Amino acid sequence: MALVAVSLSQPIARLTSGLFGLWPQSLTMLVLRVTLALPFWRAGGTDWDGLFTLSFGVKARFADLTLHILGKEYPLPNPDLMALGASVAEVILPVLLITGLATRYAALGLFIMTGVIQLTFPEGWREYHLPWAAMAMAILTFGGGKLALDHVLGLDHEPRR
Repeated sequence: MALVAVSLSQPIARLTSGLFGLWPQSLTMLVLRVTLALPFWRAGGTDWDGLFTLSFGVKARFADLTLHILGKEYPLPNPDLMALGASVAEVILPVLLITGLATRYAALGLFIMTGVIQLTFPEGWREYHLPWAAMAMAILTFGGGKLALDHVLGLDHEPRR
């Protein structure tokens, strides 16, 4: 698919470029990273009873979860391991995302978690899962931006447009 470049000699193109070219993409990416990280960080904060001890509540919650796939319900495989993995990811991935370190990988992890959450809570797709997936996809596509450690350390480059 070839993109057609709009000539800046057109008045509307000049106006649009002038107005919206002032808004830095790096700020947008920072806001997206923080916005996606916060709900997962808050959820991860409630999963622990101390530094390395999962709360009884999170273990019980995962034991009761079912996956909704093609109109049928299936028990969550190995709920204790899934609870541990999700709880660790809900603490580590938001920190990586906010700092902008391994940003695309952190966004991929949260994108996958969002998919699993969708399978366990299918009614939440409009209010939660769809916006989370859209934010994760934007971060996967554009990276963390210039206000990310990935950029500062030279670990990721913005894609060519």
